[in-house]
Amino acid sequence: MAADSLSYLLGRGAPRAPDRDSLEAWGRALGAVLPRPVVIAFEGDLGAGKTTLVRAICVGIGVAAIEAVTSPTFSIIQQYNAPGGPVVHADLYRLRSDAELEMLGWDELVERAPVLLVEWPDRAVNTLPRDTIHVVLGHDHENADRRLLRIHAPTMR
Repeated sequence: MAADSLSYLLGRGAPRAPDRDSLEAWGRALGAVLPRPVVIAFEGDLGAGKTTLVRAICVGIGVAAIEAVTSPTFSIIQQYNAPGGPVVHADLYRLRSDAELEMLGWDELVERAPVLLVEWPDRAVNTLPRDTIHVVLGHDHENADRRLLRIHAPTMR
């Protein structure tokens, strides 16, 4: 049932132009059915809602200290306790080289994190697994309260 729910949420069940409430509701539902291990890459301009969506997914996963889920722009990596293992949240915006990525122990994080949520994944594009779920958020220029949402997900087992 969870795989069916996941496929639905990543397909027809994903809102295409959600307001904040709809985006958060979708994120909570997605977090509740995510398999382990999973990597989700979040792309979008500053202020597009990447961290808002990450926080909602963390609620769905069961992260207890939800107030700790903030953009790790300066710390780069944050880890949150959750049932089923830790959630690792990475914001790669400030990285400028593969060497910086390597110093983070990136390959080990990708391999071992039960849930890895990556903002600004273009900094690590060649190191993400093939089955990474890609979420692209954009500003809706016709309605500032809405975002445009696109998802590219591999075929889920």
